[in-house]
Parts: sequence; structure tokens; C-alpha cells
Amino acid sequence: MQQKYLDQTNQELKLRNYSFKTVKIYLACLNEYFDFKKFNLGKIDEEKIKQFLLNKQNKKYAPQTINLYLNAIKFFYREVLKNTQKINLKFAKRNKKLPIVLSRKEIKNIIDTIKNPKHKLIISLTYGAGLRINEVINLKVKDIDVDELVIHLKNAKGKKDRITIFPEKLKNSILNLIMGKDFDDYIFESERGGKLSERTAQKVFKKALKETSIKKDATFHSLRHSFATHLLENGVDVRYVQELLGHQNIRTTQIYTQVTNPKLKNIKSPL
Repeated sequence: MQQKYLDQTNQELKLRNYSFKTVKIYLACLNEYFDFKKFNLGKIDEEKIKQFLLNKQNKKYAPQTINLYLNAIKFFYREVLKNTQKINLKFAKRNKKLPIVLSRKEIKNIIDTIKNPKHKLIISLTYGAGLRINEVINLKVKDIDVDELVIHLKNAKGKKDRITIFPEKLKNSILNLIMGKDFDDYIFESERGGKLSERTAQKVFKKALKETSIKKDATFHSLRHSFATHLLENGVDVRYVQELLGHQNIRTTQIYTQVTNPKLKNIKSPL
């Protein structure tokens, strides 16, 4: 029965056009829950769900991860089994961590450290356009309009298209890289052909970060955080930044205003 339910969930998720990554995560979460519940898998047992989630909490799982388990369970009962019984469980509170932002000087140091022109361009474009890692490696020649200085991201997070800015400074570098390529070719190809892997892009960033001796706990995604923060520092309205980042909710974008608050930065310590 367990495998049958997993197959049904897999089919339902695919019919609704959920991403491959989400399908994989939901199925893994459900599989763990089924192993825990063991019997009467098709019946909602709030107490069992609560125990299951508390076990995850006791093992120090992040609130976001616990919410994923709960979302997967709710999806299974509501959308797969069409059970209308409400699961009255509160979502775990998310950690309100501020994003790790690199200064303009730190970004420049990271880019200047990279010797490989293609790798240098990946990092520069990710920062300069505020891209996610999967967005930059999936970029195709046809997605960039160098004359209008825009990038058309297709099927981005949430299966949505969006437009973001293309940095004019990178125009010649991009034109040199895509010379001879077809419209449907990936801009950043691996040595073996096809698109570059996320792991390779992450390794490029990590290596450059290490060589600059920057002590911040930054990741590849910090380039996107820095893009948003620096735009706000330049006086760009938060709603335009929201649109460029592709955030559905303005509150997601507003977290950057906490990082860049000039009034706080101008306060001098009494020491």
C-alpha cells in the first residue's frame, strides 16, 4: 500500500507541474512518514503526525524542513486521497536569520580572484542580474537581449517567467562567449557539453571566497542577496527589486531593508 500511495502522489505532483526537485522531496518526506506510521496510512491521525514532526524537531531539523514534511503530508491527504478533514497543526516558526550580504568591495575581490574567464562571467552575471544558481546555469543564448539589456528567465521558481536586468558592463564578454552558438545552446556549457552543474558553480564561488580571505559565511546565493541589498542602497524602490528577484510576496524582499537600513548604519557607538 505504501508504494501505491507514493506512486499516486508522484503522479498527482507531476500532473500539477511541480518541479522535479519538489517531487523528489515530497516523496522522500512521505516515505519517512509512512515508515513511522506503519498502519492505516490512508487515515488522518493528527496525533501521529504531531509525534512525527516533534521527532524531527528533537533531532534539530530546521523549521523550514519540518514545514516541508507537513506540506507533503497535507498534500497527500488533501490532493491525493481527497480527504477533506482539516489537519489542525500550526506551521513551525521560521528562523528569522538575516541574509549574508557581501559588500561591493568584497564582490569585486571575489570576481578579480577568478582567472578562468567563463567562471568569472558566471559569478559576475549572477551578482549583476540577481540570479539563482539554477537560473544562471540554465541560461540559453536566446534568453539574453544584449541590446535591450534584459534577461528573460523562463520557468523560474514557481514555474513563472520574469524579466531581470543585464549588466551593460558584461556585454562584450557575453558576446564573445556566445559567438558561434545557436539560440538554444546553453551559455555556460561544461567541458563535456551540456549545461554546467550547480556543484561546479558552487565550487567556483567557494574557491574564490577562500582565496580572498573573506571571513563571512557566504554562499553562492549571497551574490543574489548582495544584488538586492545594493539596489536598495542605490535608492531603487523595493517593489522594483521584488519584481527583479521574482518574489511573490513583498515581505520576502523587505528583509533586505533590514540589512541596508542607512539610519542604523549612521548611528555611532557610544564607546
